[in-house]
Amino acid sequence: MFKNLISLILAGFLLAGAPALAATTPELDDPVSEKTEQRDPVTILISIDGFRPDYLERGITPNLSALAASGIYGPMRPSFPSKTFPNHWTLVTGKTPDHHGIVGNTMEDAARPGEVFKMATQDPFWWNQAEPIWITAEKQGIRSATMFWPGSEVDFNGVRPADWWPFNQKLSNDRRINAIVDWMRRPADIRPRLVTLYFDTVDTAGHYYGPAPGEKLHAAISAVDSEIGRLKQQLDNLDQPVNFVIASDHGMTETAPDRIIYLDQIMARDQYRVVEDGNYLAVEPLEGNRDAVRAAFLQPHEHMQCWDRQNIPPELGYGTNPRVPSIFCLVETGWVVLQDVPEWMTGTGGGHGYDHRDPDMMAFFLSSGPAIRAGGQLPAFDNVDIYSLVAKLTGVNPVAGDGSLAPFEPVLKP
Repeated sequence: MFKNLISLILAGFLLAGAPALAATTPELDDPVSEKTEQRDPVTILISIDGFRPDYLERGITPNLSALAASGIYGPMRPSFPSKTFPNHWTLVTGKTPDHHGIVGNTMEDAARPGEVFKMATQDPFWWNQAEPIWITAEKQGIRSATMFWPGSEVDFNGVRPADWWPFNQKLSNDRRINAIVDWMRRPADIRPRLVTLYFDTVDTAGHYYGPAPGEKLHAAISAVDSEIGRLKQQLDNLDQPVNFVIASDHGMTETAPDRIIYLDQIMARDQYRVVEDGNYLAVEPLEGNRDAVRAAFLQPHEHMQCWDRQNIPPELGYGTNPRVPSIFCLVETGWVVLQDVPEWMTGTGGGHGYDHRDPDMMAFFLSSGPAIRAGGQLPAFDNVDIYSLVAKLTGVNPVAGDGSLAPFEPVLKP
């Protein structure tokens, strides 16, 4: 399942076009030492996909721990569903998936019969229910640059980030850092004031090896921590002040081959269409078969509960958007529901997509920089609030959304 998702990402993003100025990535083998001006702060929003809050407590993240000690950090509730694309779009729009329209990693829309949104889809139709912060920034004359972020390649009526890179999982983390440092070495008039950066390797390791302490997972965590430390050092050498906002999209929980719900045991597969399976289930009945499909799925099931779209519990904040599937099933944390079990699912691994209030699904947050007081650990808050913080730090007049600046106001410097 996870390998298939990665394949979809690679296939689409590698085919996406990139502007000419995104084609060069300098290799910065030597420390940067260029101190030529008094620089305004830049805001860098970093996603560490799949980074659980407790990863900071394992003694393997000296750079992140130092940033946390100088600023604020803590657990953060993701939006439902606790999947990658819905929550990345929430972080940069300030709206829940039910309101911004990216309701799953895979989804359908009745306005586009026969089409399926997948993680490589760049058609603006699927993204334009909400405006991401880099588009708002560009409209307000604030230059932005995106070193990977879901949706950052989408054209919003001719507006894109001034600099953007199409996602390429083969581009190493160190080269991603080099590109950002190169942007910061530019003259002030073409230097971005808002930057996004995305790391996928911790999530990948979590899926394959699970979130428990282990050599391979910890190697991935340590490598990202080291790159963030290198980024900070390079920018310090430039005398470039930075307000870091570092967040994950969701947590991770352990999965295993003995915790699988087999769809063929519920109903024959030729009776309905699976939009998405795995850590939750999205189902559309075939024409003329709605009553039979509802009867099969809406009855009680061990380790899984299903609802019609309009009956999804309100505490999930999910179900008003017409892209939410007709029948939605929430799986017990740690279980998976599958029509076909992937060959690689032979041992302990990791997954997400479950109830966003589950402790294992909690995301991570950290912010540090000249605009942030050393405030220690914050109480848990909702990830829709990150948008307001990034807008405040960048000087963007934000679009109205579902979040608030309130969790951060006590620690913001005048």
